[in-house]
Amino acid sequence: MHDLLKNTIPNITPEACDKFVAYYELLIEWNEKMNLTAITEPKEVVKKHFYDSLAALPYLSDGAKIADVGTGAGFPAIPLLIMNPTLKITLVDSLQKRLTFLGEVLKTLDLSAEIVHARAEDFGRDPKYRASFDAVVSRAVASLPVLLELTVPLLKVGGKAYCYKGDVSEELPTAKSALHLLHTSAETVPIASDYGARTLVICTKNAPTPSTYPRKAGMPAKKPL
Repeated sequence: MHDLLKNTIPNITPEACDKFVAYYELLIEWNEKMNLTAITEPKEVVKKHFYDSLAALPYLSDGAKIADVGTGAGFPAIPLLIMNPTLKITLVDSLQKRLTFLGEVLKTLDLSAEIVHARAEDFGRDPKYRASFDAVVSRAVASLPVLLELTVPLLKVGGKAYCYKGDVSEELPTAKSALHLLHTSAETVPIASDYGARTLVICTKNAPTPSTYPRKAGMPAKKPL
């Protein structure tokens, strides 16, 4: 596993390597009692979860305040935190069982992050968190128009949402209305991959989000902008 990590993740330190191994072991152990991931083979986990999660790493400044919306098993936030422990990360998920798992991960890996049990829509309307983050990351959560409504309200003006996607050639045009209504612009960056198209959609918040958004829980998915 150590060799696999060293060969896959550039500039990985021995300490980070040990943390990824511990993370993998916890993921497999807990996956037997709850549904965290369908991907369990070491090579696949390293490539499709760990390495893929690091796509936003070059764009995140030391000490940046970041929310991972719909973090699930901790992707992409935990790999990002392993590689840069200065990041101030808030892990958000609607399922308490996943957050219990992530609490164990943070404790075992000696990492620090805030854990919040909430629906993304409610989290985005909370005055404590709204418009307070430098960046938001999200992976395998929702279509781009829905994801924009769930992430952009959390950003400071000038902040960026990093949406991990596959082929966005058809999905990106459907997000034009959401980008306009949320005063946001988007660019795409290809992620190096040998298992299909991977894209990082970087969305920049250019002006304050109208108070209407995000709409109440369930509405963004039911009626995308």
